[in-house]
Amino acid sequence: MVDYRNIYVDEINRDLFKNFIRHQNVTKCWRNENGKWIIKDAPFIDDWSETDYNTLIACLKNTLKSGGFVYAAFYNGSLKGFVSVEPGLSGGEQKYLDLSSIHVSEDMRGTGIGTHLFMRAKEWAKENGANKLYISAHSAVESQLFYKAMGCTEAQVYNQEHVKAEPYDCQLECKL
Repeated sequence: MVDYRNIYVDEINRDLFKNFIRHQNVTKCWRNENGKWIIKDAPFIDDWSETDYNTLIACLKNTLKSGGFVYAAFYNGSLKGFVSVEPGLSGGEQKYLDLSSIHVSEDMRGTGIGTHLFMRAKEWAKENGANKLYISAHSAVESQLFYKAMGCTEAQVYNQEHVKAEPYDCQLECKL
């Protein structure tokens, strides 16, 4: 049975992720070429280094300390998925809140954890004044299929900080 709950600052550390498998074997990605979205071969293995985990831990702690939201899924006491939403509306009349991360451990993908986490993030965003979630998402075909299934579409207003930081990410929005 999967247990879902909020995560708190004092429990975010490297040990929390000891049974979390970030691995993703990417073969094809979406790319915007001349204003048109196409699928291109872009094979690579996406995995987190220790530096990536340290950055993630700092970011998740900052999200909570600044009034944001971190929610997680546990299976047999081990972290198997998490989502985070940043505080502070953006995008003008779009009233976006930024979904800064959503990840499911490789061994638990396809079990509904990602859907549950995403729906809870949408609820939290709505409770906190947003009209839409803003998502700067990995362009892997599999990742984009998930967001499409969640009802996400291309963002009406792009967050240029996200575009600059991750130029190959897809900029999406999801109505609440």
